[in-house]
Order: sequence, then C-alpha cells, then structure tokens
Amino acid sequence: MNKRVFFELVEMKAKTASVLPFLLGICYSWYHYRSLHMGLLFTFFAAMFVFNMAVDILDNYNDYIHARDGHDYRSKTNIIGRENLSLDLILKMIFWMIGLSALTGIFLSTITGWPLFLMGLYCYLIGIFYSSGPKPLSSLPLGEFFSGFTMGFMITWISVFINSYDTFSWSILTTCQIFLVALPNSALIANLMLANNICDLKEDEQNHRFTLVHYLGKTRALQLFAGLNILTYLAIILAVVLHLTPGMMLLVLLTIPFNYKQTQLFMKTQVKRDTFHCAVSNLAMGAFVQVVCFAAGIFIS
Repeated sequence: MNKRVFFELVEMKAKTASVLPFLLGICYSWYHYRSLHMGLLFTFFAAMFVFNMAVDILDNYNDYIHARDGHDYRSKTNIIGRENLSLDLILKMIFWMIGLSALTGIFLSTITGWPLFLMGLYCYLIGIFYSSGPKPLSSLPLGEFFSGFTMGFMITWISVFINSYDTFSWSILTTCQIFLVALPNSALIANLMLANNICDLKEDEQNHRFTLVHYLGKTRALQLFAGLNILTYLAIILAVVLHLTPGMMLLVLLTIPFNYKQTQLFMKTQVKRDTFHCAVSNLAMGAFVQVVCFAAGIFIS
C-alpha cells in the first residue's frame, strides 16, 4: 500500500473536521482558564488522530462489505475494491489503531480523571457504530447529528478539559458555553455529512441506507444545508456578544461571501465529484478562520 492509497483509505483530506475543533478547544482553554498541559495535549492529539483514521478505514471497510449487487460501487468507487486491498490487512490496521488509541486514552484518564474516560467512551462508541452493526448510525437519519456533535463539540470539549482538568468547573452553564463556541464547527461538520448524503442519495437507497435526506427529500435537505450555514454565523456572533470569545472572532463574518458562493454552487448541482468540495471548502475555511481569529484575539488581549 503506497502513501497515496493510504491517505485515501484514511481520508486524510477530511482531517480538518477533527484537528480544527481540537485547536479551538486549546484557544478556549487559554482564553478562559489560562491553562495548557502540552504533554497531555499532544498525547490526546495522537490518540484522537489515530482513532479518527481507524474510523475512516472502518467506514470504507463496512461500505465495501455491505455494498449490494447491481452497481459497480465495490470495484470502481470504494478504495478497498478499486485498489484490490487485502481485507485481512485492513482488519489488522483497524484493530491495532483502535487498540493503541484506546490504551492511550485510558492512560490519559488515569491522570485527568473519570470524566475524560466517559467522554472518550462515548466518542469510541459513536466512531465504531457509526458504520458498524445491524443499523449503522450513518445509514439512519442520525448521521448528521452524531458526526457534528461528536467531532464538532466533543473534541473541543475534551480539548478544553484536558488543558484545564485541575481547574475545570463542571456545570450546565459551562457545558452550554463550550457548546455554543463549538456550534459553528458542529454545524459545518454536520453539513459535510449532509452534502455527502445528498450526493449519494440514489446509491444509498440502492444499498438500503435510508439517511436523513431520504426522509426529508432533496429540496428540504438543501434548505437544511443552507440553514446550517446561517446557524454557523449566528452562533459566532452570539458567542462574542456573551463574551465567550474575543471580539476578533467577528472577523469570521468576512468569510460569508465565500460560504455563500460555495453554498450556491452546491444548491445548483449536487454531484459528488463536482460540488461536494463546496461543503469541504466551507468547513475548512470556516473552522480555520475561527481558530486564527480566536488566537489573534487572545494575543491582542
């Protein structure tokens, strides 16, 4: 397996969805707690990144195994069939990656406490059963919620907790504040899943995967796609108004024309090879500029 095939198998291009929420958590930790634990932070990042790769390999594996006859998904679309990869090798990679990241997470929990263990356990269960089991979450009208909530909010929350576990105050208010700051990324990540399901609607139905788009219909799904983009910017404004993030975060609003252009392109045509990149671009641009503006706001203050 060469580097190009490996990067496609682990969907390296999509790692923005986990790395940038992680960085946002670092910014929030320093802004509110003036606390960073760099050793623990890098250890968590390694465990998170390895598990994220394992989940993407598992997704490709399950998609390959459960693909139904009648179309060329296995042989021409899925990376495993297209590159004739060994299923035994794939399973070994999944096992060792999940095992290594889980042991690292347990080690971190012994230092920071049981809350990290519970948060990590939730993420592992969602990651594994997202594409596994008799009713994978990705094949139900729940995929957008769980992908957005888990990667957008939970990664940020865990990042905040690891950096400030010795001073962190557990309360509903604190949780809601972190949730609001993480909401823009959660919405953009959910939109990534939604765009994928819109593009794959016919193929998913052929494989008996009845996603949210199947129930909403393409028109309403596109309206939801646009609505989540609007929610992204409303949450950014509200977080600044409530002093949860520095005023520099309002500069993220300068990305609205870019987001609008990408959204309009996707609204016109929903073909994966042509316009799915619009959702990817919105996530990459939006999440990256949030981190830059947050960090700049901290530096100035």
